[in-house]
Amino acid sequence: MATQVNQVDAPIARMQADWAVIDALLGGTPAMRKAGKTYLPQQPRESDDDFKYRLSTSTLFPAFERTCTVMAGKPFAKEVTVSKDVPDAVNALLSNIDGKGASLHAFCSRAFREMVGYGFTGILVDYTKTNGEAKTQAAEKAMGARPYWVHYKHCQILGARFAQGPSGLMLTQVRLLESVQVEDGEYGSEDVAQVRVLRPGAWEVHRKGESGWAVHESGVTTLQYIPFVFLVANQIGPTEGRPPLKDLAYLNVKHWQQQSDQDESARFCRKRLLVFTGLTSDDKITVASDMAVRLPKDADAKIVEGSAESIEVGRSELEALEQQMIQTGAELLVAQPGQRTATEASNDAAANRASLQSLAEDFEDAVDYCMQFTSDWLGAG
Repeated sequence: MATQVNQVDAPIARMQADWAVIDALLGGTPAMRKAGKTYLPQQPRESDDDFKYRLSTSTLFPAFERTCTVMAGKPFAKEVTVSKDVPDAVNALLSNIDGKGASLHAFCSRAFREMVGYGFTGILVDYTKTNGEAKTQAAEKAMGARPYWVHYKHCQILGARFAQGPSGLMLTQVRLLESVQVEDGEYGSEDVAQVRVLRPGAWEVHRKGESGWAVHESGVTTLQYIPFVFLVANQIGPTEGRPPLKDLAYLNVKHWQQQSDQDESARFCRKRLLVFTGLTSDDKITVASDMAVRLPKDADAKIVEGSAESIEVGRSELEALEQQMIQTGAELLVAQPGQRTATEASNDAAANRASLQSLAEDFEDAVDYCMQFTSDWLGAG
């Protein structure tokens, strides 16, 4: 069956399973609880009520979220600077690069965090729609028309097409999911989903009506290429990659499950069960913390409680799992017991720097393309 305008293509679909895990982890404890049995399986013979209680008391150790924040923030510890070759007309836009008040530094920081977290995102350099009313650059300037950058998240990119050109693959189509607010009655507004389809020199906006998705509006552009750049980590194909912290995400889910098991074991071990033997159904026993109990002849009472050994085993398993998370990117979040040698620490840091540096260099290349797109819109060189 042919892919519809609002459907994802195959490369995007293949990445969605990993994104679902990441979405839940970045949503924190509430999102993980909402996911229910997806990430916290119900134990064999565990009653529904017991599972609901265990789920409602489970808490997430946010190793994945914090690691994303730390890694994405490292390249932006200092303000973003641009080359002296950037035209003045482009420089004038950098303090408000998206037309909504975000500086180049703030915009890039958010886009890079998406690249680190999901391994896939994109930037469109668009131009204010003038509806043909501006005939000169002076008229456009008077209207406030200008290039502006739009960050599309991983879940907003539906698919793309490419063709072989003289200098490599050329983007011939990209479909982007958007949500816009439209007036609803005299005072209200509602969110309407739409799909923007871009082709070299042309664009369309599709919206869903009573008979399905159809073109809502369309137009042409002065650029004969699509000013869109993909940000893809661990690239497999033009629009397919692998989240840099994918392994950490699945380890974090495992930690969520084992932490829940550990909490349940601790609750069980803290409970003490009073067991009587040698009693009949006619014997009446009253038990309280401030009284003694008289038992019939040959009767006995004992306290049954769980073994603390299982708690120690669970704690050891959690500590081992946290060590695995350290090795896959969470070393800045979890304090290690004991000391590492200087060589071990140096090797770990070098590996992380190399991975992060590669992402940062790819991101820098993408921003350079966006600068060129902006310059082309302005005719500034």
